[in-house]
Amino acid sequence: MSSPDETINSLRDALQHSPENVPLRQHLADTLLSLGRGQEAEKEYRLALARSPESAAIKLGLATAFNYQQKNSEALVIVEDLIKDSNCPAKAHILYARLLLKAGDAERAVRQYKRAIEKDENAGDMELASRLGIGGSADRDVVDGKVRAAWEGDENESLAEIERPAVRFKDVGGMEALKEEIRLKIIHPLEHPELYKAYGKTVGGGILMYGPPGCGKTHLARATAGEINAGFIAVGINDVMDMWLGNSEKNLHRLFEQARRNKPCVLFFDEVDALAASRTDMRTSSARHLINQFLNELDGVQASNEGVLILAATNAPWHVDPAFRRPGRFDRILFVPPPDAPARSGILRIMLTGKPMADVDIDHVAKKTGDFSGADLKAVIDLTIENKLRDAMKTGVPAPITTKDLLTGAAAVRPSTKEWFSTARNYALYSNQGGTYDDILKYLKM
Repeated sequence: MSSPDETINSLRDALQHSPENVPLRQHLADTLLSLGRGQEAEKEYRLALARSPESAAIKLGLATAFNYQQKNSEALVIVEDLIKDSNCPAKAHILYARLLLKAGDAERAVRQYKRAIEKDENAGDMELASRLGIGGSADRDVVDGKVRAAWEGDENESLAEIERPAVRFKDVGGMEALKEEIRLKIIHPLEHPELYKAYGKTVGGGILMYGPPGCGKTHLARATAGEINAGFIAVGINDVMDMWLGNSEKNLHRLFEQARRNKPCVLFFDEVDALAASRTDMRTSSARHLINQFLNELDGVQASNEGVLILAATNAPWHVDPAFRRPGRFDRILFVPPPDAPARSGILRIMLTGKPMADVDIDHVAKKTGDFSGADLKAVIDLTIENKLRDAMKTGVPAPITTKDLLTGAAAVRPSTKEWFSTARNYALYSNQGGTYDDILKYLKM
């Protein structure tokens, strides 16, 4: 019996001879995903989808790969499109139920799970059904997603680890305009508090960064904390969302309280659109309660946010409730574009530091990687190193990385930002109230 690696290699070899064979590529992606290799599976599903864009099975596979990697927003976009078709696979509803539960919307998750079972009774997931309380007895705490009692706990309990980042702005390639905005909004007020107090300006506030995934929003937030020697609390959706009624609001309040007790502190919300979605799109009162709680925390209704620096990142700013963009909340909305050529050079230099090289022309590689995000550039380097290791295993002699090696790696990586811009362009053209997305139009030269 062949090993999993042998199976994967055989499928890759077959695709070398038949690169347009969609079922074969889908089979490779399915196999990779079954082995827990989500990132590789995502790449193969994307290639298969490019050749068969209407395939529901491939779309579902890609969404599942996203879910495996905790890319919840990307998975939701695909699944919500799939379920519009009454003939979509039952497993799409199961995945949608799982994603809704992660987002704290247990009641909608129950409805999606039941729709899946109506379509195919064999599509059930016992573990998910148990978490949703489906089929449970009447005396259980959770019955069909409805919570019987709320969890109680100490308000001062710490929910997240407070980091002390060593990374600084000098470790972030490019993004000079963004760094300057953050200096004006966050760093200068901390370094010169007397000037700001003279004008009655408090030290604190919020910045919302948006743009394609993988362009360094999280890295920049962490570097901001490092630049001012502040604590750093990274908040993901799973740190807040809870299926128990009222607990999501409590979790959010405790995170703000934790930041207030440890100021100066940078409180960073990743994928903030999942927590701050437009209330007009909300179908449950519990989701709207969470939005209102978030707004109250930003306003410092119960406690001062002096010294609490709030950064947030989103790939979908058009899903964020407009109330979050009012003065005193996220009153700086910053577009984080893909790095330009000088920034790509800086990123490549940082990523290649300490690796064996032979006169690499980094600026030339940067010019050849237009539209690449920071994450795409990392993929180029990872692929280059894998190729060098493969050669070294054959020859027994490790060879340094060359310009040609990096260009070969770059040719095998498709820029991930183009898909985002195809969506952003429509919002910038047709939903650009107040010029919010003018930076997108400027970047696209429209």
